[in-house]
Amino acid sequence: MSDLRDLYQQVILDHTKRPRNFRKLEKANHKAEGYNPLCGDKVTIYLELEDGILRDISFQGSGCAISTASASMMTESLKGKTTTEAQALFECFHDLVTGKPGSGRDAPDLGKLAVFTGVREFPVRVKCASLAWHTLRAALEDHQEAVSTE
Repeated sequence: MSDLRDLYQQVILDHTKRPRNFRKLEKANHKAEGYNPLCGDKVTIYLELEDGILRDISFQGSGCAISTASASMMTESLKGKTTTEAQALFECFHDLVTGKPGSGRDAPDLGKLAVFTGVREFPVRVKCASLAWHTLRAALEDHQEAVSTE
């Protein structure tokens, strides 16, 4: 169990030190901002949405290791997915970090995102891990007001 936890920490640290898709997306046609006042995390999610498909996705912001790694891994996982697939992955990820039972057989495979399983043991960190995801949902729905975890 300790080896698995170490592996999870390594993956999270790698995405924190070298976040993927960390840039302003010039072709973005959807964008949302999110803020976690408890921890000070801030994120902007940029989407290039075309015909219901996330052609490209990126983020910018500052935050703790969990927040940054979650945003980085989210962008990797969602690029090329449909909005329906993105919503399903959001639900599955949210269930994972909050400790709710999964949605069953139709739930998408989380792949590397499963490293966030341990977050549920630290309720204050759930908001860090889910900030980018809630901001993604706001971007998909074209909400203009900033998302807050409070």
